[in-house]
Amino acid sequence: MAGEFFDDESSTEMFQLIHMMQRSAMMNMGLLQDAEGRAHYNLGETKAAIDTLSMLKEKTRGNLTSKESTMLNGVISELQLQFVKAPSRQRALEDQVAESEAVRETFTNPQNGPAEIITDEEE
Repeated sequence: MAGEFFDDESSTEMFQLIHMMQRSAMMNMGLLQDAEGRAHYNLGETKAAIDTLSMLKEKTRGNLTSKESTMLNGVISELQLQFVKAPSRQRALEDQVAESEAVRETFTNPQNGPAEIITDEEE
């Protein structure tokens, strides 16, 4: 796919490098799961990937084709947008995990879980 989009091999290799940085950033924002299906949040690593791509953009200014420039700018912009949203995504996932843990604990140890007391006695 990349080879068909870009005009030469070095452009394709540059795309592969950018894509590798993009995947790393996305994985560290919980947008991609690891091989075990877990989500990770490491915003320091994400910021490092975005900063590296921004440095690459700056250092290659004037040397990129319009396709390369458009692709690099798009990747950086999308990662920056997702970076801003990452903390709320992380909180939502943590809440979901905590809720499922509470449900699992209730079924595993029902005597410790919330319960309603039902009696036949009339008051």
